[in-house]
Amino acid sequence: MSERNLDFDALIDRRGTDSIKFDAAAQRGMPDDLLSYWVADMDFRVSSYVQDALAEVVAHGIFGYSEPDERYFHAVQKWMRERHDFEVTEDRLVKTPGIVYALAQAVRAFTREGDAVLIQQPVYYPFSEVTKSNNRRLVSSDLVIDASGRYHIDFDDFERKILENEVKLFIMCSPHNPVARVWRREELEKIAEICLRRGVLVISDEIHNDFDFEGRHTVFETLGSEVADITITCTAPSKTFNLAGLQCSNLFITNPRLRAQFRAALRASGYCELNPMGLAATRAAYEHGGEWRDAMMKYVEANIDFAVDFINNEIPGVSTVKNEGTYLMWLDCRELGLSVDALDELIVHKAKLWLDSGRIFGAPGNGFQRVNVACPRSYLALGLRQLRDAVLARR
Repeated sequence: MSERNLDFDALIDRRGTDSIKFDAAAQRGMPDDLLSYWVADMDFRVSSYVQDALAEVVAHGIFGYSEPDERYFHAVQKWMRERHDFEVTEDRLVKTPGIVYALAQAVRAFTREGDAVLIQQPVYYPFSEVTKSNNRRLVSSDLVIDASGRYHIDFDDFERKILENEVKLFIMCSPHNPVARVWRREELEKIAEICLRRGVLVISDEIHNDFDFEGRHTVFETLGSEVADITITCTAPSKTFNLAGLQCSNLFITNPRLRAQFRAALRASGYCELNPMGLAATRAAYEHGGEWRDAMMKYVEANIDFAVDFINNEIPGVSTVKNEGTYLMWLDCRELGLSVDALDELIVHKAKLWLDSGRIFGAPGNGFQRVNVACPRSYLALGLRQLRDAVLARR
């Protein structure tokens, strides 16, 4: 059997499939005639091995309570070892129905109401949501953008925010969404040194771990046993293999005390088993999806190269830099000189595009837009042309 789903140029109509990316415009206050490049799922068919595994579950016809056997763990273990030099053991594995759910449970497990939780804005907006909705104090050590358009960590500010706010927990995005940085080992080592010295637990959201266009992603907890002891590592096949709707993620918690606290939070939430479709898809993806992933990565990187060239050469007032990781590009629109509301108006009502407004990623995101380029190149080109024409029409 060989991989069948390697035509990433195929235009697949997702309308009428309950897709929030294409079917939820009215519910979310958007016009229904927009091209959609917002939420982080791909417009590509999944690996044919995943499709076949799901078809087998459907053919069986019974969808009862499920718990995977050792084949599931071995598939995850092999992928992490071969792709990330990350050795995992089964006792450290905790399965959850998605990383955002896991983040919320971790906030409940490891902090109390009123405690400070540190993030690095602009960053994936559920980090803020799960913090504030659980009555914790949100603290941000904002990332710093340089003249080239690339982001960096202000380590002095990072440590100062921890001290001033008595931070208990840091939620890290690695690789980073939306600024598309893959943190270098030396950057991660500095974070680890500060967190160890100041007694801060780290939730490392590594859901984009397979998207690294310049080298191998460093799993945070592999920096040493002391780092592993303060880290909750969050992984999932959902971004890599386009399985977000099947709600299956794999967390690794080395410290037995932290693992027990986290499991207690899961029990308190009423959570039990994952669904059999998610389990089957995850196992098939990690066992047989390597060819699909590698081909998809080449296609997405070519999309990024295409978009960087088009934006920087054809859309005055908008710029971007090539992603180090993720398939989410971060467009700097500040030179257009528009307010946040006016920029959103231009994108939605003039360019007729549904992107993610930078404002949702925190105040440092004002003046930016996030665009998902994991789509057929012809569709990407259409959206970029509409953005160009809307910007040029302002002149």
